[in-house]
Amino acid sequence: MTMATPEQGTAALELRAITKVFEQGGVTINVLRGASLRVAPGETVALLGPSGAGKSTFLQVAGLLDSPDDGEVIVGGQSAKGLSERERTRLRREALGFVYQFHHLLPEFSAQENIVLPQLIAGQGLRAARDRALALLQSLGVEHRAAHRPARLSGGEQQRVAIARALANNPAVLLADEPTGNLDAKTADQVFAQLKTLVTDVGLAAIIATHNEALAARMDRIVRLVDGVLVQD
Repeated sequence: MTMATPEQGTAALELRAITKVFEQGGVTINVLRGASLRVAPGETVALLGPSGAGKSTFLQVAGLLDSPDDGEVIVGGQSAKGLSERERTRLRREALGFVYQFHHLLPEFSAQENIVLPQLIAGQGLRAARDRALALLQSLGVEHRAAHRPARLSGGEQQRVAIARALANNPAVLLADEPTGNLDAKTADQVFAQLKTLVTDVGLAAIIATHNEALAARMDRIVRLVDGVLVQD
């Protein structure tokens, strides 16, 4: 087993010897073969690997959206092993935030409302949720677009709103799958810089899958998914 570990700090997220196998057309595909990783609070980890290497599968397992065939996911010291689906959902909602390549904003709601909704689902009051949404939009430089629906936002603005939504419930861990992959180079650079500043300031642990080597080099660590195992760069 190869373990990619932070140099210091208690792990906010730990994956131990994760195995994931898929059956496709009678063929067994071993996507993850004992992949292990520990991420400390405030640490940004770039996840690299060619298309089809299993980066998205790894993030889905790390985010409790899928279960490993073997191995263990530990979030904030709590193991997800043996949890019921309801308990997994609670842990995911309370501790994890997600950003994807495509923003997946709800088109019928404004930017602010897209950030308010997950807070209401988590039990936050409306006024506090609105204040939190505006504060996040301000930190990302798009508070002036709060009342606009996604269709009236640029690609960079949409992704900034998606980042704010991911951080709405104060997660301990942020998982991002190609968060700037759908943006032009200049906008991607700006969005990434704001994302990394937020992660560092708040003390989040973040795993960011990307094909962009230049962006990866600006993170605290780089790990690569090679033959189903994570190795330190």
